[in-house]
Amino acid sequence: MKLLKLWRLVLLSLVFGMAVILSNCGTPSNTVSNNSPTPTTPAAVPAGALVYGAGGPPINLEPGNITDGNSVIVIDQIYNRLTDFKPGTVELEPSLATEWSSSTDGKTWTFKLRSGVKFHDGTDFDAEAVKFNVDRWWDAKNPNGFREAGKNYPIWKNFFGGFKGEKDSLVKDVAVVDKFTIKFVLNQPFAAFPSAIGSGYFGIASPAAVKKAGAKYGTPGSLAVGTGPFVFQEWRSGDRIILEKNPNYWKAGTPKVNQLVIRFVDDPAARLAQLRAGQLDFTVDLTPDQLKEVQGDANLEAVVRPSFNVGYLALNPSYAPLSKPEVRRAIAQTINKQAIVKAFWGELGKYDSQFIPPALNWAASDQVKDYEFNPQQAKAILAKAGYPNGFDLDLWYMPVSRPYFPTPKPIAEAFAADLSAIGIRVKLLTKDWSAYLADRLKPPGFQAFMMGWTGDYGDPDNFYYPHFGPGSTADLGNWKNPKVLELLDRGRASGDKAARAKIYAEVSEILHGEAVRLPIVHSQPLLGKRKNIQGWIPSPLGSESFEDVSKS
Repeated sequence: MKLLKLWRLVLLSLVFGMAVILSNCGTPSNTVSNNSPTPTTPAAVPAGALVYGAGGPPINLEPGNITDGNSVIVIDQIYNRLTDFKPGTVELEPSLATEWSSSTDGKTWTFKLRSGVKFHDGTDFDAEAVKFNVDRWWDAKNPNGFREAGKNYPIWKNFFGGFKGEKDSLVKDVAVVDKFTIKFVLNQPFAAFPSAIGSGYFGIASPAAVKKAGAKYGTPGSLAVGTGPFVFQEWRSGDRIILEKNPNYWKAGTPKVNQLVIRFVDDPAARLAQLRAGQLDFTVDLTPDQLKEVQGDANLEAVVRPSFNVGYLALNPSYAPLSKPEVRRAIAQTINKQAIVKAFWGELGKYDSQFIPPALNWAASDQVKDYEFNPQQAKAILAKAGYPNGFDLDLWYMPVSRPYFPTPKPIAEAFAADLSAIGIRVKLLTKDWSAYLADRLKPPGFQAFMMGWTGDYGDPDNFYYPHFGPGSTADLGNWKNPKVLELLDRGRASGDKAARAKIYAEVSEILHGEAVRLPIVHSQPLLGKRKNIQGWIPSPLGSESFEDVSKS
């Protein structure tokens, strides 16, 4: 109870604007660790360059082999995808594909490609280039995938069930019809396939560049070559990525600036300080308690990204006592979501019982109510489950701010304080972001951990399938629920919205009882820009091209 009271005091102090500094167990060489909101003076950039403050460095710049937002935001500048989304929406629009259509049975999708497009290295974009990229993601035996070097393309499996030849693979074949036509043959219908293949992970890279760089493609000191608005120039580990205007970009009149600098600043306080000092032109993932500071600066403008995410606490059933659903539900009953969301997000956060965000509530179940905050009842459940004195729990929190968890460590401390009320003794752990992402997938994974998701396309499938579908639960010890898997496949195959709503409502009801990923918050991420920046339209999907952004 003393810990609980202490946490309440911490929350009050946060509400009144206490700066929170994230700590990391062992600072890696390719991240920034600021221990003060006053940043060191960054290296100068050329006059007129557009400077963006990222929440951390990318893992790599290799499409199809990343899962994190810091990588996607850079990839969005270098590459194009087959399809894209209209600015500020989840509405699909053409990109490298100008049109697409499906067969009557919904199992074949044909894409007509844009002609006259060049990669940054001068080679041609065509259907063979698309097939080259898809084959290296999808075919585990493809030599250009360089899997012997540790590349495993997990996002492909999360989205499309499995790799070539696997029983859960959605894709059956990829075929070049002609120079500017590519065909995807599926094992089952998937109505949202054009949206899924157009998500930010699947930029089209130059085959010549991939072959030239080999397994080092997309890493610091190597190549990253697409068809996008900006050309990769340099990656300074721990500091920045420098991109130059693509003079031959196929979208006339863009990009608007000659140079784009993406700086890595992992501390939200440092990002805001640098924004105020003019060292950054625009930035993301500020903490909700910084809103008034942004609004109070005459040179800045607060920008809110539309909410299309979920921040969750994962409970890995491969560990005892989390193998018991009643123990997981007891934990859910002990976390005071209302107080935590109010303290850490204020008006920029929403909590409810659903894993999908409010924008997709057409697919929610009205039978699912949020877990009642009732520590006394939870303690009794633990006792009945065989843990009258609680147990030890390792809880991992990410070392960088994310749109759904802008201050991970203090939020984790709040979870720990709540859980102490029922005798659960929490040990807080973290590690370098790239290791955090990778190690949670290695058996048996983390016992409990914070993670989140920003939607990649406007469909409930994109929230459920990458978290509960085939091949997507390695971080939960490969937990699976056969009924959920069946329902997710039915949801993908159906084109009837009303039928799909019933399917996903049932999914929600089952997952609420299983309590393996506890939804904590749906946030509206706070962004900031200087008032001389125009044309920035943040996407609800968490990342967007800066091709239309200008600086006066």
